[in-house]
Amino acid sequence: VEDRTRDLEETNHKLELDSTTDALTGIANRRRFDEVLALEWSRATRTGEPLALAMLDIDWFKLYNETYGHQAGDACLRRVAQVMSESICRGADLVARYGGEEFVFIAPATNSETALSLANNLCEEFRAIALPHEHSTYGFVTVSIGVVSMIPDVEQNSKILIQAADQAMYRAKELGRNMAILG
Repeated sequence: VEDRTRDLEETNHKLELDSTTDALTGIANRRRFDEVLALEWSRATRTGEPLALAMLDIDWFKLYNETYGHQAGDACLRRVAQVMSESICRGADLVARYGGEEFVFIAPATNSETALSLANNLCEEFRAIALPHEHSTYGFVTVSIGVVSMIPDVEQNSKILIQAADQAMYRAKELGRNMAILG
């Protein structure tokens, strides 16, 4: 009975991990992101500390897939996840795949200046890697990042943070891509 109970617990743990992990990249998936954002929003509301969120999009990814094929596109997505996981690695931070070629990171207790610095470091990492992309203006894979940090208010919900980061990301694209913009 003990062995079966242990096996069942292990199976349940694996199922929980599978349900919150992006199968392609190995990082947190959208479901896990939503869970963590809700928890961190609630915590920041109670503590009065800032909560930072960054939304990242791979520039010209559709052209990348069309040029190099979907297997190379998948490898690119895995590389982006790896770079983000290695760069955004404080204990409470979370890196997740938001959907398609969009990624996010949550940085609790992080002000705008620090969050923007984390995002700028990510841009630098991609410049250093210089993964070839012949249809990019820059000749290699770049990212556009929208960053926002705020102290949550009980009158608001976390959607305001997501919307602000998304708008900042699109502004980065409009301004030439390959950059991080504070929203």
